[in-house]
Order: sequence, then structure tokens, then C-alpha cells
Amino acid sequence: MIFKAVGDGRPYPEHGRSQTRDWVDVPPRQVRLDELVTTKRTLDLDTLLAEDSTFYGDLFAHVVEYEGTMYLEDGLHRAVRAALQQRPVLHARVLILR
Repeated sequence: MIFKAVGDGRPYPEHGRSQTRDWVDVPPRQVRLDELVTTKRTLDLDTLLAEDSTFYGDLFAHVVEYEGTMYLEDGLHRAVRAALQQRPVLHARVLILR
């Protein structure tokens, strides 16, 4: 299995970071794909296959760590690409909610 689990929605409280620029103060780090729970069940193939999918957004995926679980909030296409390239890790900004 690629991910720890496939979720549907965000089971953590609202954190107020709705824009890409709100995440710039969260430093990126490597995260193992098998530790992530997705917050989306579906992936748009156009986004996955687009060459410029990160051109206008953040270069890093957005992950929220809540109650010991890491949720992939944004960047599902990046994570799937990493898996297809047989890379077990993803560079992501990890926001820790307490």
C-alpha cells in the first residue's frame, strides 16, 4: 500500500492556513508516504499529468500532523508521482496541531 490510509475529509480542527502563502513559515522536511493518510479519495488525472502542476503553487505538499497521525492536506498528485517513481518519501511542509 502506498499510504497508511485513504481518508475522506479533514478530521482535525481548522488551522487557518487556506492560502499557499500561509504555509511559507512552515519548513519543509521529508515524510514517508506510508505514514500519510490522505484527505481526498480522488485524484484528477489532469493535475497528476500536468507538467506545470507546481508552477503556480507551493513546491511542497502540505501535511497536518494531528494526534500522532499525518494527514496529506494538499499535494496528493505530488505523492502519487513520488510513488510512481518508486520514491518512498515526499518533501512536505508539516504543520503540527496540538
